[in-house]
Amino acid sequence: MTDLSESILVAKSSKPLYLLPEMANRHGLIAGATGTGKTVTLQVLAEQLSRIGVPVFLADVKGDLAGISRPGTTTPKIADRIRQLSLGDFAFFDSPVTFWDVFEERGHPVRATISEMGPLLLARLLGLNETQEGVLAVVFKIADDNGWLLLDLKDLRAMLNHAGQNAGSFRTNYGNISPASVGTIQRGLLALEEQGGDRFFAEPALNLDDFLQTDANGRGLVNILAADRLLLSPRVYSTFLLWLLSELFEQLPEVGDREKPKLVFFFDEAHLLFADAEKPLLEKIEQVVRLVRSKGVGVFFVTQNPLDIPDIVLGQLGNRVQHALRAFTPRDQKSVTAAAQTFRANPKLNTEKVITELVVGEALVSFLDAKGAPGVVERALICPPHGQIGPITPEQRAALMRDSLVSGQYDDVVDRESAYEVLKRRAEQKAVVPPPQGGGRQPDTLIEAAAKSVIRAASSQLGRQVMRGILGTIFGGRR
Repeated sequence: MTDLSESILVAKSSKPLYLLPEMANRHGLIAGATGTGKTVTLQVLAEQLSRIGVPVFLADVKGDLAGISRPGTTTPKIADRIRQLSLGDFAFFDSPVTFWDVFEERGHPVRATISEMGPLLLARLLGLNETQEGVLAVVFKIADDNGWLLLDLKDLRAMLNHAGQNAGSFRTNYGNISPASVGTIQRGLLALEEQGGDRFFAEPALNLDDFLQTDANGRGLVNILAADRLLLSPRVYSTFLLWLLSELFEQLPEVGDREKPKLVFFFDEAHLLFADAEKPLLEKIEQVVRLVRSKGVGVFFVTQNPLDIPDIVLGQLGNRVQHALRAFTPRDQKSVTAAAQTFRANPKLNTEKVITELVVGEALVSFLDAKGAPGVVERALICPPHGQIGPITPEQRAALMRDSLVSGQYDDVVDRESAYEVLKRRAEQKAVVPPPQGGGRQPDTLIEAAAKSVIRAASSQLGRQVMRGILGTIFGGRR
């Protein structure tokens, strides 16, 4: 029997509606038109998951979720909602928060290496076509085969130059490397650098264990990514979150069914993930969403319209909160009908009609029961959040960052030897060493031969260390 003290009260109709912790990794959907209450629903879920010891990741796309780090205060609207729902024991509280920011301004730095991103996701980030993506994959393969680490943008630029200049010698083993494709990729990297890519692709790379922490009271950390600036580049935003999700899949062990998830990942503005995605990428996204559940990770997609989510992914989202949709156009009406059909019917409710009548803070709710079956849809009021609604001051944010569990851990960039340094050294040596006299190659001395043997052995070992992990078969990334 489910322990109600661990259950997450999200809304009330004629009865309380709980998200069961053991079902939170079966994924979910929060949908509704702008201004209907999706952000508050997300906050309610996040702080309640944190309360029972489940870490959370969410992207703050509007800059108003940081208030979860402070206790809320009574307002007339909140007091009225508490009274409507008979929440006699309601109390305000804060949640433990870690702030992250790709741009290193309003959170701890988030970094990854080029190798971790992998050629498929990097190709999406750069907007490459199929031919250009193939050239990028070849460049990654050449780096792997030589044991050259791809850590930052200058490493990838150096590899592209090396591959382009030696295209003839690589053709037999790797295929054609088009100079035009190399040029396009290089220009894409310049544009990416201008968007902050030089800061994101660096070390120390994010340690995902830092997402999975609890505080001294056993509450899960709420990891908040400052994403309002990142959202100005929709492809960068969606690819970054997809990379995070795929890294969780790759690195976390199989855990089977758990009493509660290891992490719940909220993917806000989810429609950007699927916009313009080709079929191969959609299939890989679906694969990650399906399999990451076995790693103890729940994924909630937050979007305006259920039609934003492909059917093959939508079918995996067992927990649903549907806020109001408008039906002003034929497409809007189609959306309303489609949303209504995703719920288990309630004979007492005209779901399609109700979706257009919902007021702010009201939703159609259906959660999975203890056996994993969808509950009958209910029209319900969302519970008020226990934390502050809205942003916090820069001073409050700075204080939380100063006292966070990862304070100082990612501050200083590390630039260890990788492909750029190796290729630069090779070019310098080639420039200063005179050609052998008499047209013949001088034999190696005993010391030179021994040194080359050591280098070959080290290179072989390094090559084994940088081989792709399991996601090499999915997104091409590897640690």
